[in-house]
Amino acid sequence: MAEPIRLLVVCLGNICRSPMAEGVLRARIGASPLAGQVEVDSAGTGDWHVGQPPDRRAIAKAREHGVDIAGLRARQFGAADHHDFDWVLCADRSNLRDVRRVAPVEGARARSGLLLEWAALEGEDEIPDPYTGGAAQFEHVFQLLDAAADGIVARLRREYRR
Repeated sequence: MAEPIRLLVVCLGNICRSPMAEGVLRARIGASPLAGQVEVDSAGTGDWHVGQPPDRRAIAKAREHGVDIAGLRARQFGAADHHDFDWVLCADRSNLRDVRRVAPVEGARARSGLLLEWAALEGEDEIPDPYTGGAAQFEHVFQLLDAAADGIVARLRREYRR
């Protein structure tokens, strides 16, 4: 069997957008022919929440849609992630700039981009941060990630012929 494809989803604090994306992608990939061939993780560019579970609103929203993210713990993105992953998919342009800022000059295997663009989701290219919002903002983010998961699975199947 070929080495797994490794995806890392990155947002600011790793307690809202990226853990919801990790959960949705794991569920969608696990239910596809890609099961066992793709690994998904998440991280934040900041260190404020390292070791903490996702935001309670993110956990609740994901649970409403049948995705369990309660066991995830926040971690900070680091330069080593450029060596450990194939793709670093960022929630917004600020995260993408931060990810690229710590990219090593040599030896990195990861390529980086915006998650929604990589998923070929039409209409929006950044995932808004729901942290200061309410249930409607978390639902909007979940719906974006759910739609993006379809595009990501399709792209992986097409590009990696799996």
